[in-house]
Amino acid sequence: MIGERLKRAREAAGLSLRDLEAAIGELVSPQAIGKYERDEMMPSSTVLLELARALKVSPEYLLSSRHIELAGIDFRKAPQASVKEERAVESVVLDQVERYLSLEELLPGTDVAWSGVDHKDLEVDAIASAERAADRLRELWSLGLDPIPNMAELLEDKGVKVIAIELPEKVSGSKAHVVRPNHGDVPVIVVNASHNGERQRFTLAHELAHLVLRFPGLSEAEEEKAADRFAGAFLMAADMMRRLLGPHRTTISLGELVELKRVFKVSVSALVMRCSQLGVLTKAAAGRLWAQISKRGWNGPKSTEPLGFPAEAPQRMERLCLRAVAEGAISEAKGAELLRINVRRLDQMLMGQAA
Repeated sequence: MIGERLKRAREAAGLSLRDLEAAIGELVSPQAIGKYERDEMMPSSTVLLELARALKVSPEYLLSSRHIELAGIDFRKAPQASVKEERAVESVVLDQVERYLSLEELLPGTDVAWSGVDHKDLEVDAIASAERAADRLRELWSLGLDPIPNMAELLEDKGVKVIAIELPEKVSGSKAHVVRPNHGDVPVIVVNASHNGERQRFTLAHELAHLVLRFPGLSEAEEEKAADRFAGAFLMAADMMRRLLGPHRTTISLGELVELKRVFKVSVSALVMRCSQLGVLTKAAAGRLWAQISKRGWNGPKSTEPLGFPAEAPQRMERLCLRAVAEGAISEAKGAELLRINVRRLDQMLMGQAA
């Protein structure tokens, strides 16, 4: 039956029942589409093909019997998000993760299982304890003290599926789990595709905290602060910060902070916050820097600070698709469908041509 998948694809496309009716040339009524979604009726082959075309999915996708669900997604920083917006995001995430899993099934040995991280040092009962947790995770993952070149690549290498999609401006991202009957759950981090690279990296580290940490006794607000502290410590290891800046400074120029931004790939405001947390700067000195940052418009969603980094778009799914096509595991048409692009664009990618 196609009900669940049809509804998911429609919500992912942001279409109402009436919108979908119009998109298929009024072949059937909204009431009939509703019955398809409730598995009370099956569409004819003609209607099925038109539904697939309008929703930019394959008929095989709609007819697939694979069952997956999304659990634990939330919009902590966007209480204003409507139920409709949340369901649309959930549908897009499920659709993309399913296409991702399909590619891994086509290429045996490419799937990376998430085993989770279980260690007493990842239990955070105070905001400051998140510092120790970040150090411990770096140790468990053998990351040393060096800055992390690409957060999305690191997470996907550990079995986390990173999904970059357009979200409302105030929504940075979320974490979730895709539940598969008779298979292990798949952790997912969703990040706002419209945000710059600096902000995305911090979001990925923040959501990683919600995946791996436990917060006994902390309120929701304290959990958020602890996740922010973890993100800062994970991206900017304390010992490396002190090595580059010294243990105590009376002041730091904005120019020096911009140069440090090249190293850590974080925003200038995140660097100032980290200096304050580590005691490299006094609260008064950090406050003066905050005033300069605010005056220059460097601390908002439309930040104009120098050396902006491009978005950290996850690339693993794309690479798997190119490999599957090159090895003949799937056709170019199937590869284009899985990546939601046209065959011409896929050909360009196979030839190494930029968008």
